[in-house]
Amino acid sequence: MEGRQKKAYISRTVALSKLQRYCAYQDRCHQEVRSKLLDLGVYGDELEEIMAQLITDRFLDEERFARSFARGKFSVKQWGRIRITAELRLRKISDYCVRAALSEIDEQRYREQLQQLLTRKAALEQLSAADISHRQRLFQFALRKGYEPELVQQALAGWQKA
Repeated sequence: MEGRQKKAYISRTVALSKLQRYCAYQDRCHQEVRSKLLDLGVYGDELEEIMAQLITDRFLDEERFARSFARGKFSVKQWGRIRITAELRLRKISDYCVRAALSEIDEQRYREQLQQLLTRKAALEQLSAADISHRQRLFQFALRKGYEPELVQQALAGWQKA
């Protein structure tokens, strides 16, 4: 037990209050909240009761979290649907919520963002569409961002003609 301190008991009321603030600050998934409760030393039935209360009071909503996550990662980090889906599944989000989250992304805007992403990357690294190794680097970059291979190929083909 050296190096580890035993956690002091935390009451249900205090734990609920802390988690309400934690969830109000930004949308959270069930996994994050469960982990936070465990960190606070809340286990078993008490943990489940607090989770249920947070859901009932709408502090915790997995679909809202998934939709918010997808919008944010798409617009801020410019992730593609594959990466967003993978990250949501990593957080144990249901398939229904993943589909709902992906519905937040407009198809036209998605394709435009992919095109802009490739154009910026090419300009930044001085890559040309004519060079096959440069096209391969752009292709790999877009895949790492989570875009579908078929869409990336279409974007690169359209980009080369421009």
